Amino acid sequence: MKKKNLVFAGIGLASSCISVNALGTESKILESTLAGSWYEANPARLRKQIDDWMSKVSLPPDGNPRGPIALIQPHAGYQYSGSVAAFGAKAVAGRKYDRVIILGPTHRVYLKNTICLPQADGMRTPLGTVEIDQAVLKELGKFSFVMSDDRVLQGEHSVQIQLPFLQAALASGFKVVPVVVGQLDSEYAKKVARAVAASLTPSTLVVVSSDFTHFGQNFDYVPFRDNIPEGLRKLDLDAFELIRSKDCAKFAKYIADTGATICGEAPIRVLLEMLPDSAEVRLLKYATSAEANGDYSHSVSYVSAVVDGKWDPAVKPNENDFLTDAEKKTLLSIARESIEYVFKNRKMAPSDYFDSRITENMKKKMGCFVTLKIDENLRGCIGEIQPFRELYRAVMARAVDSAFRDQRFRPLNPEELRSVEVEISALTPAKPVSSWKDIVIGKHGMTITRDGRSAVFLPQVAPEQGWNLEETLTYLSQKAGLSPDAWKSPDASFTVFEAIVFNESDYATPRR
Repeated sequence: MKKKNLVFAGIGLASSCISVNALGTESKILESTLAGSWYEANPARLRKQIDDWMSKVSLPPDGNPRGPIALIQPHAGYQYSGSVAAFGAKAVAGRKYDRVIILGPTHRVYLKNTICLPQADGMRTPLGTVEIDQAVLKELGKFSFVMSDDRVLQGEHSVQIQLPFLQAALASGFKVVPVVVGQLDSEYAKKVARAVAASLTPSTLVVVSSDFTHFGQNFDYVPFRDNIPEGLRKLDLDAFELIRSKDCAKFAKYIADTGATICGEAPIRVLLEMLPDSAEVRLLKYATSAEANGDYSHSVSYVSAVVDGKWDPAVKPNENDFLTDAEKKTLLSIARESIEYVFKNRKMAPSDYFDSRITENMKKKMGCFVTLKIDENLRGCIGEIQPFRELYRAVMARAVDSAFRDQRFRPLNPEELRSVEVEISALTPAKPVSSWKDIVIGKHGMTITRDGRSAVFLPQVAPEQGWNLEETLTYLSQKAGLSPDAWKSPDASFTVFEAIVFNESDYATPRR
């Protein structure tokens, strides 16, 4: 199905409009580029317009005492989508949040598997200046898929457009984390979600900025010509139903299958990857731009939705991670080169083959797993839990085992190696726990043992599959050759461990 690219309308990255305000004499402030066009430039008129829209909104009681943790909001000019955005604003009106993370899609700059953060200290609208949360920017800036450029933020309306409604609705004192989200494949949507999730607290609100279907010849998207209002409603609300069910994979497939021109689909997928199981997504308002004049030859759909719940405690970076980025890159190279050596020489590399590149940290005795993937599909994974040899030697051996001795797969061939991504999990020592209830999803790897059978899952397995603890233990039991509910038996015993997990895409390591 033909689908017009909704981004890259051609922005010249000229100098951003930066000034100084009360944040400090040296503060850099991004001025609104939307005031006077996308919304009112006069503060009083803008505030009155927003207040009037919100005063007309009547929200049904939600029955959820946990309150909103996220919104999905439109980002068209206020004359088109303001009355819809007022529903989300009303849902959070008067609430106190310390931090608001805004995830908006890029429309004008190509950012493949990349997100962009500001360099500035604040953002200003006619309703005042909002401070940017520098602590979060610093943490996010550690990731290889993050760039910082005020010009991108200055030229992107999807993030800026959210600020006046937030300023009008929320209690004062919040800081903002503006994030322009590029075109993300499923792997990077998960990476971005994990990175952002580390900054979530009970007082964090996430705002996803997205319009829904862009219909008409101007968008090169005309999937139907009859019963257009009904067709649009079905197209949009079927997509929203997948969002409501928090099924990221099916939502992504729906976009691919229908070509639905939902411009914020990447930020929506990031949100879905972060949502806890207990979160509830509710539709507040749905409308189209064509409803006002009845001309459905050109229409954009708008959705306002709220997510009620409580952010799960974020899994912080592993406190046991003692490896530097340079050491991780070296270990990844050792894994790949160990496999290449076998192809060239039909035997393992000598134990001292890499000695000139080894640091003291890499000599620490640790268990490890080496995982091989092709296009996100598992191609081999073998490891050792107990720390009986130096980490780099374990990596050498287990990389070769994963390539050639994983009995689930035929041996790797040289052509496949060029497509393989290498991932290493360096393990802390396993320790027993008194109950399966002590296992923390996303933090702990785990083993189960019962009736002489055992199996292991690495810490990243459950989050990657979207399993809760009970589902994880069910699959772990089956992996051990036990009944699905064997984990419930008092005879089952468990150990847990943590892992320092890193892969080639974290460092853009070239695949030869």
